[in-house]
Amino acid sequence: MSGVSPAIVAPLLQWYDEGHRDLPWRAQPTPYRVWVSEIMLQQTRVQAVLGYFSRWMEALPDVRALAKADEAIYLKLWEGLGYYSRVRNLHRAAVEVCEKYSGELPADYDALLSLPGIGEYTAGAIASIACGIPVPAVDGNVLRVAARLDNDLTPITDTAFKKRTRERFAALMPADRPGDLNQSLMELGAMVCLPNGAPLCGDCPVQHLCLGYHHGNAALLPLRAAKKARRIENRTVLLLRYGTLVGLTRRPKTGLLAGLWELPALDGHLSPDETRQALAARGWQVAKLLSLRPAKHVFTHVEWHMNGYYIELANRPDELTFVSPSALRAEYALPSAFRAFLSVIEEET
Repeated sequence: MSGVSPAIVAPLLQWYDEGHRDLPWRAQPTPYRVWVSEIMLQQTRVQAVLGYFSRWMEALPDVRALAKADEAIYLKLWEGLGYYSRVRNLHRAAVEVCEKYSGELPADYDALLSLPGIGEYTAGAIASIACGIPVPAVDGNVLRVAARLDNDLTPITDTAFKKRTRERFAALMPADRPGDLNQSLMELGAMVCLPNGAPLCGDCPVQHLCLGYHHGNAALLPLRAAKKARRIENRTVLLLRYGTLVGLTRRPKTGLLAGLWELPALDGHLSPDETRQALAARGWQVAKLLSLRPAKHVFTHVEWHMNGYYIELANRPDELTFVSPSALRAEYALPSAFRAFLSVIEEET
């Protein structure tokens, strides 16, 4: 019998020891650094996270610094990573850790799990990697590895499959190296047992134990339930100028991109004349209007299809916040959905 079994532990640890990636949170695996890295890595590639992690640690080196930070600071450090509820939960959890645990993340799986934004995977990663607690850390990479090792045809999103996988890996955790085993599984999924039908089976240290490989199904696994189609929203984005300043507005406190700054937008794809009319109805006086290149941004459940206009205003509407281009870059967290429309001013100081 092979698949997910004790037989995979020794070859995985040996493979990990011989050549895992040199990542900053691995070099100094403190609970705080592991925690921040794992939250950043959710829905985000490692290469994209490296610069963010470095800047974050320079500005907010520990739990207490994060707990004391103003919202504008941690949102700006997060700008472009998306899924902003993650960083708000980081801050909420930091405040709670200071109140309950004297500013140190608890070396206890259940206590970690109780903190805002920390689920089973993140709690398992912090507990095992930073604290040496023998608990599994099962993310999408590890679920994919498990499906292939076991030749399991259950959809990877199935709750029972996730629970079963977590229980099976929990039984394999070595008391002396639980963090390394978890990281070897993560590394295998990230570097060898790749998604989208492209596993590098010839480079796999547990190929000889993989039932999916032996049954010829590795490239077909894991199976996934059909995804619900994303909702399409058409928007007209406005790059508004008053003199040298740029006009911003703030999104509602709940919902998509809650509470973040944004370029103002109108519903639908409006023509230049329709845009002028809509702004005139608000009392905004358009002195100049130029079309910008259309753009698209994909969220988890919705797609924004955007056209845009560069608009110079003859008056300064009170309902907008006007900032300089340099302040926009340095101080205001603007979602990456709007980046395509900022090239006109990105060279300004």
